[in-house]
Amino acid sequence: MSVYLKICGIRRPEDVEFLNAYPPDFAGFICSQPFWRYVDPEAFRLLAVGLRGEIARVGVFVDPSIGDISPYAPYLDVIQLHGSESAEMIASVRAHFPDVQIWKAARVRTPEDIAAADTTGADKLVLDSYSAQGVGGTGTLAPWELIAANRPKTEFLLAGGISPENAAEAIRIAAPWGVDASSSLETDRVKDRMKIRAMAEAVGNPLYLHTRKEG
Repeated sequence: MSVYLKICGIRRPEDVEFLNAYPPDFAGFICSQPFWRYVDPEAFRLLAVGLRGEIARVGVFVDPSIGDISPYAPYLDVIQLHGSESAEMIASVRAHFPDVQIWKAARVRTPEDIAAADTTGADKLVLDSYSAQGVGGTGTLAPWELIAANRPKTEFLLAGGISPENAAEAIRIAAPWGVDASSSLETDRVKDRMKIRAMAEAVGNPLYLHTRKEG
């Protein structure tokens, strides 16, 4: 078992230190207000440049304007749209920022939620729990069986309550391209080094395995 791993909600220098030690393939930063994990453009820049170069930087935005994205874009590898963005909006973002991937998150309750996300033209989908308002991070589980039975054509990351304890089961059922974790890797609302390590070991993501071989 090995899928790609995104750890979201990075906001402190200590978080960057933990990720550099136990690297996920993607590091997510909340770039829209008023969410409590929000990082402003300057704070984001300092964190982004501190990450080891192999970790891709993902900016998470909720119904942004192009102007909202622009200050972050020079340091991003992926723009993740986590609101009600349409296929037309995604096309506009792609036109303005052609050198980054565009991911679209969807809150999943029915097969129609998955089907709608699959028509947006995004490079990847992030399938989250329906109760995860805004940028998620609530720890509520997504409906793994429903996703497995209604797999999108677009490669997807599974989000919503993925933890070191349930990652293997989630991957077995839903067979995602990757998994996306945030709140399950925190203690008292801050990222926990040992939980991040446990997640990387549970998932066996490509970058983590590569660094273990090098070490």
